[in-house]
Amino acid sequence: MKKNWIKFAIVTVLYLAFLVWVQSWWGLLVLPFIYDAYISRKINWGWWRTAKNAMVRGVMSWVDAIVFALVAVYFVNLYIFQNYQIPSSSLEKSLLVGDFLYVSKMSYGPRVPNTPLSMPLTQHTLPILNCKSYIEWPQWKYKRVAGLGEVKRGDIVVFNFPAGDTVALNRQAEDFYSLAYREGHRVYPRTLNLDSLPLDQQRAVYDLYYNAGRNLILSNPQVYGRVVTRPVDRRENYVKRCIGLPGDTLQIRDTQVYINGKLTQSPKEMQLNYFVQTTGPLIPESMFRELGISQDDQMLMTGDPAWEPGLIDLGLTHRDDQGRLAPVYHLPLTQQMHLALAGNKKLVSHIVMEPEEYSGDLYPLNMHTGWTRNDYGPIWIPRRGATIDLTLANLPLYERCIRAYEGNSLEVKGSEIYINGEKADSYTFQMDYYWMMGDNRHNSADSRYWGFVPEDHVVGKPILVWLSLDKDRGWLDGKIRWNRLFKWVDDIH
Repeated sequence: MKKNWIKFAIVTVLYLAFLVWVQSWWGLLVLPFIYDAYISRKINWGWWRTAKNAMVRGVMSWVDAIVFALVAVYFVNLYIFQNYQIPSSSLEKSLLVGDFLYVSKMSYGPRVPNTPLSMPLTQHTLPILNCKSYIEWPQWKYKRVAGLGEVKRGDIVVFNFPAGDTVALNRQAEDFYSLAYREGHRVYPRTLNLDSLPLDQQRAVYDLYYNAGRNLILSNPQVYGRVVTRPVDRRENYVKRCIGLPGDTLQIRDTQVYINGKLTQSPKEMQLNYFVQTTGPLIPESMFRELGISQDDQMLMTGDPAWEPGLIDLGLTHRDDQGRLAPVYHLPLTQQMHLALAGNKKLVSHIVMEPEEYSGDLYPLNMHTGWTRNDYGPIWIPRRGATIDLTLANLPLYERCIRAYEGNSLEVKGSEIYINGEKADSYTFQMDYYWMMGDNRHNSADSRYWGFVPEDHVVGKPILVWLSLDKDRGWLDGKIRWNRLFKWVDDIH
């Protein structure tokens, strides 16, 4: 009996320390069950161990083990760390497609879940059944418990995709809001010169585009799929580098990032897209392997005659001995890779950076800025407690923060702004926000396209690569990247 009291005391102290850490006193309701399990034993928790039916004992032993494992995994994933696999090339060459990471929840403090009733090891959808892996009730407000530090500039961060609150299930890889604007422009082709319109009329035009696109998506589920909404912690996990902190003013000039007017150091392995024309022969696969360019990133442009006029306009005019346009590749290159190719005069004739018109639609989608992915801003990143003057000119930059992330109603009537039904000419932010970008700058859907990352979307910090697989190679041909196994992420970048 004394041994049981000792076990009960140890478990109770640890459990109470956990409750103090997460600041949740609802957990006290569990204490009577802990007391019963060790002391009073009114409930026969192990009834199946004495069952006469061997099958019952066998099945229940598996059930007991599985339930224990799921509960343990649930709490470890929520509060300590989770596994994450790099799905895209947006952070190459710092983190590679096929890297498996341990993501620390402790680094920035774990979040108390918004949706506590969810299946462990799933984000939002149950495999095979293809249904939601969580129950939307109850919904808990955002709270982050004490961690080991805060997000720093330059950190690689895992976070929930801010624009992932609304998703068209057949187009899950696309930001719903960008998709709606893009489809809206199909309904109403761009014919207006927005610069010539007053701000309130510009807004009305953008609202027309968005609503037309949204209605098109909603009315065509066979094409776009059913449109669903997701809580913050059930949105897709993204991983990018934190470039700007709360209160910073960020600007990009000719691909270089300036914070508060000062040039910042670019990541060592930052990549940009280039068109590379050879002197005639194709680039051998051995060279692509040596440079570290994956097969997915090797795009031979001269395989399609429709590209030829555009390539010639870029100055890629070299022709082979038969008078044909010499091969042109579209490749992401680091500075070191660029130098290696440019120095190979026998193989490479021209290298041209991908032009600005490849930028696509940038954030904010409902504001005509003239910004590009290489020349963007300046833009101020909201800080908790900071107050800004609110006008029609800067409203598109911050209305998603005000409405979607901080839960206010917002209306524009003529030239006046109303928040929660009251006329407003200023706004005080309730959360900190961050600016996230990929190191593969021309192949990264990041804050330049969907804006700020609120603090309640921050998941954790990748700390260790525990496995790395190259999908372009076989198991006997270097599929496992042995040099990356059990490497600290901070040492890689």
